[in-house]
Amino acid sequence: MAHKTKHALKKGTQIENYLIDKTLGGGGFSVVYLATDLNNNEQVVIKEYFPGTISDRLKDNSVRCNSDEHSRYFTIGFKRFLEEAASLAKLQHPNIVRVHNFFRANNTVYMVMDYEYGKELRHYIKQHGGKLTEKFIRTVFPEVLHGLDELHRNHLLHLDIKPANIFLRPGGKPLLIDFGAARSALEPATPGPQTLTRGFAPIEQHQHKAVGPWSDIYALGASMYACMSGKAPPTATDRIIKDTLKPASITNFGRNYSTQLLEAVDWCMQLHYADRPQSAHQLLEFLDSEYEEYTLRSKDSWYQKALGLLGNK
Repeated sequence: MAHKTKHALKKGTQIENYLIDKTLGGGGFSVVYLATDLNNNEQVVIKEYFPGTISDRLKDNSVRCNSDEHSRYFTIGFKRFLEEAASLAKLQHPNIVRVHNFFRANNTVYMVMDYEYGKELRHYIKQHGGKLTEKFIRTVFPEVLHGLDELHRNHLLHLDIKPANIFLRPGGKPLLIDFGAARSALEPATPGPQTLTRGFAPIEQHQHKAVGPWSDIYALGASMYACMSGKAPPTATDRIIKDTLKPASITNFGRNYSTQLLEAVDWCMQLHYADRPQSAHQLLEFLDSEYEEYTLRSKDSWYQKALGLLGNK
C-alpha cells in the first residue's frame, strides 16, 4: 500500500523520464517515491525536495515557498539538497545507497537512487524488542562505519543516522539511506529548520552548533544502543539538563554483550563532541582491537582508553 503523504505527486505523474508508481513516505524536508525509469523499465526511488512546513504544491505540480518569511530557508535547503545530490552521485560504495541521477523540475530538486530489496534496521529492533545479538551488531555496524568513513572522506555528513535509515538487504548487508539531511562537513552551521531525530541527534545539532564526523558517530552509537534496548536513548536536550542515561557498560546489557562493545556505545554517546570518537576509522580500530585490551579495569576505563586514542594523556 502506498504511504499517504499530503501534497505528494499522484501515481502516474511523469517527471523527466520517470513515472511515479506510489509514495513510499515523507519527512520534514522531502517526499520519497517508487518510480519506473521509462528508459529501461526498471524501478527506482526518487526523493523530492519538499520542506512540508514551508512549502505548497501548485496545480501544475510545482513547489513553492508559502511565505516571504520562509523564502531564505527554502532557498538554503534547495541549494544544499542540490549540492549534496551532486556530491553523492560521485560516490560508489557498497554501503551507501547509489544516487545515479539528479535534476531540477517543478521548481524543486529530485534525487534518483537505486531501488533495493530488504528491510530497515528498525524492523528487526521492533520484531525482537531490541536484544539483537552481538554477532548481528558486529555484522551490521562495521560495514555501516565503512560507508560512513567514505562519506566523511568526501567531506559529507549524513546527520540523520538512525535504525530507520540503515537498510538491510538480503544476507544482512547494510546500506546507509535517506540523505535528506546530508550536508558538507565544510559548511558552517546555519539557523532555521533542519532534519533531526530525537534520541539519535547529538546536542550540537539541537543547538545549531558546528557539526562534524563525531555528530554522525553519536547517532551511530545511539542506533547500537537501540539494537540492545529496543528503544531510542533519551534525547540529548534532556540529557544535557539531567542525564538519566546509564552507561551501557554498567547496565544489565553486560549479560548479552562484551565489555568492549558496550564501551564503544558509551564512547560514541558522550554529550561533548570532543569526548567521542572523532572519526569512523577511529571507532573501527577500537572495535577491531583485541577485546583483552579493553577489559574493564575501573569504572572509567572506557573513557581513559578513549582519551588515550585521542592522544590526550
